[in-house]
Amino acid sequence: MTTTASAPGRPTSAKPGRPLRIRRRMTPRRAGSIALKTLVIGFLLAITVLPLIWLLLGSLKTQSEWLNSPSWALPENFLNFENYQVAWVDGDIGRYILNSALATFPSLALIVVLGVAAGFALEVLIWKGRGGVLLLFLAGIMVPGQMILLPLFSAYFQTHLTGTIWPLILTYTATGLPLTVFMMATYFRAVPREIFEAAAIDGASIYRSFLSIGFPMVRNAVFTVALVQFFFIWNDLLIALTFTSVGDFQTIQVGLLNFTGQFGQVQYGPTFAAICINVVGILVLYLFLNQRVMRGLTAGSVKG
Repeated sequence: MTTTASAPGRPTSAKPGRPLRIRRRMTPRRAGSIALKTLVIGFLLAITVLPLIWLLLGSLKTQSEWLNSPSWALPENFLNFENYQVAWVDGDIGRYILNSALATFPSLALIVVLGVAAGFALEVLIWKGRGGVLLLFLAGIMVPGQMILLPLFSAYFQTHLTGTIWPLILTYTATGLPLTVFMMATYFRAVPREIFEAAAIDGASIYRSFLSIGFPMVRNAVFTVALVQFFFIWNDLLIALTFTSVGDFQTIQVGLLNFTGQFGQVQYGPTFAAICINVVGILVLYLFLNQRVMRGLTAGSVKG
């Protein structure tokens, strides 16, 4: 390792108050390491970005181009946005997005509120039987979703809930709670008990300890859990297809199946355009939530 500005008696270009920049000699081993890292990053970037580019280019092709040209061929007209008009107007993709939002955000609110409260009660509070209750939530993670669909459909039919948005909200909340409770209980375990004991000595009630102390300290985990559960609910097809195969509450994933004709004929251009609309919305929301999670993790790391 050599330095270019630390030689005694030689003028230096570094300004006062600025740290000296140390220039390392490029050895073959270091050059190979940099080349390998660049290759790996380029590969990961390619497998992530190329499908999105192929999806965008596919949404600009006509049905004739899809049937008569290779799938990797470029569109003849890069300004052909007719497929987006067909997807939005004829395909009614806006209504499917609205239905997904109506099913996702209430479910997400219930999962976060109930999951955080249950994690606090199971980990911070001391009461008889809390270990068994936590095991029941853990057992819920291992239950396959396919096993609960038929009993739930029968229960919703008998209670006259079929044909509404409530079967989706209730099912998503029930299937999302076990993992949320487990993660929140684990995160509450890392919070020092002396904080809650000091709050109790100062006269804080259980609800005050949860709302004013416990919840703010686990907000990092709340954003993380909310992000994970959002993608699970928004991209779900099995539950949505079971309870909204007919009716006015089909979600975006079920609505994409309507672009397939009676005999399996697929309108590729409008289908790709509808997927692009869905992906862009998710990416925007992901970037927003991802920044919130990163800021929360950074704030939590310096809290001590």
